[in-house]
Amino acid sequence: MNPIKLFEDECKIAVEKIGKDTSFHQKTKAWFQASAEHRYSYNFKWLGRPIIQYPQDIVAMQEIIWDTKPDLIIETGIAHGGSLIFSASMLELLGGEGRVLGIDIDIRSHNREEIERHPMFKRITMLEGSSTDESIIKKVAEFAKGKNSVMVILDSMHSHDHVLKELQLYSPLVTKGNYLVVLDTVVEFMPADFFPDRPWSPGDNPYTAVHQFIKENKRFVIDHPIADKLQITVAPDGYLKCVSD
Repeated sequence: MNPIKLFEDECKIAVEKIGKDTSFHQKTKAWFQASAEHRYSYNFKWLGRPIIQYPQDIVAMQEIIWDTKPDLIIETGIAHGGSLIFSASMLELLGGEGRVLGIDIDIRSHNREEIERHPMFKRITMLEGSSTDESIIKKVAEFAKGKNSVMVILDSMHSHDHVLKELQLYSPLVTKGNYLVVLDTVVEFMPADFFPDRPWSPGDNPYTAVHQFIKENKRFVIDHPIADKLQITVAPDGYLKCVSD
């Protein structure tokens, strides 16, 4: 047997085993909750900019981008810009003319300045406004025209209604074989009092939005092996693969 195929098959079996290990899952859940209390994800940078993600999810994104080779990555939520820089750097490695489009309701001036002077800004365009505003959606749709492979990452406000609307608005832009990634679905599994100052909580968050969306939209399926492999992830059931045109 081809040794590369043999290794891939061994990894697939290992991931399937991990996915069924409930004891491992419980340990991961306990570790994740403890890490969140320490703001663990805030401590990492990508090429100099804070990325505010768990390293495992960064690796998963890298695998997806390398495999699907998008020529456009759309991201809602910019914050410090680390994720935009990450996506742009991956497209730079792929070569070609790939672009990153970032949308945020409030792009802080100090963050905008740092993003704009970064070497990877040459592949980035930013739009300021609500990700669900009609004028923004029109601009995004125009930007996506003519693109052959489009990926979308949702990471703005995490309430059920907002994320569901984003899913409905942005999912038509995702091309077959690519991904619609919904971050922070993990809110569903956090303690009810963990977000006292935020308009989301267990029962009202990206996870609940994803599961309503999946019932209504047959173009996408949850890629369960990604979360099974990662275990430590902010996006359980949040990696959605587009399986039809």
